[in-house]
Amino acid sequence: MFQYIADIITYNLFDLAEGSQIALATNFFFYDVLKILFLIFTVVTVIAFIRSFFDPNKFKKPMTGLKWGGGNVAAALFGAVTPFCSCSSIPLFIGFIESRFPLGIAFSFLITSPLVNEVAFVIMGGLFGWKLAFLYALSGIALGVFGGLIIGSLKMEKEIILENKEGEKYESVMPKKLEAKIKFAFNFGWWTFKRLLPYVIGGIAIGAVIHGYVPQEFFVNTIGKFEVLSVPVAALVGIPIYAGCSTLVPIIFSITTGGVPLGTALAFMMAIAGLSLPEAVMLKRILSLKLLATFFGLVAIGIVIIGYLFNFLS
Repeated sequence: MFQYIADIITYNLFDLAEGSQIALATNFFFYDVLKILFLIFTVVTVIAFIRSFFDPNKFKKPMTGLKWGGGNVAAALFGAVTPFCSCSSIPLFIGFIESRFPLGIAFSFLITSPLVNEVAFVIMGGLFGWKLAFLYALSGIALGVFGGLIIGSLKMEKEIILENKEGEKYESVMPKKLEAKIKFAFNFGWWTFKRLLPYVIGGIAIGAVIHGYVPQEFFVNTIGKFEVLSVPVAALVGIPIYAGCSTLVPIIFSITTGGVPLGTALAFMMAIAGLSLPEAVMLKRILSLKLLATFFGLVAIGIVIIGYLFNFLS
């Protein structure tokens, strides 16, 4: 459906020549904008609705009772099997925070959820081989576990903000009646949609320009110039772009066939999936700037380490 609408806008409304650079960029832009905005509103609304029935407190005792980082491992594994992008993971993360889960365990889920999912795993296995797919999944889970452990050890619970700008407190008690649950879910989905709209459009616009006008050789020649620093540079370039891992894996495959090392390409992909600007906008609602910067910094360092690891092994 989204491709059909994008084709009509590109080739009928704008009358662009099929196969031209501007047509490729325009088609990519409208397809991804329609698809991602629809998914953000739909998935966030559905998750918020499910969350209204979901009592995180039921999971709090068994997860926090695990020793030696067991709670972080459980949260990271839970994040790995949930097919969410970074923004779609946040409603559940908020539920964990409101239920007073240990901060490190909540962040283990938030870190892993957008980086590892079954769709990206299957696509990566088919394109790169199952050995690398398993290694990628394990590295994403490990990043969630260790990132959560570090954040938990910093004792930053005071950096959680549970009041919005109007001074209204976010209650962990969900509405009881079905009508109220539906209204809560719709309002949360619509709020998220409006807040993220300009950031999603901006991020996809950058991706559209890259798709239509930037040849694969650009990544080889530009990022390759940095040699040892190519991995952190690739991660930095990926942050303003917004997309999910499952849609990025084929693009990463095409980049690597053009000569970009696998670890460098993965750092680019993981930064897009796990460190997006829309995610930062949503998290700023409940996290102080200090905690948000700590989270982004730890994930960025982890992504760079994973990138160097894959470059070494491939």
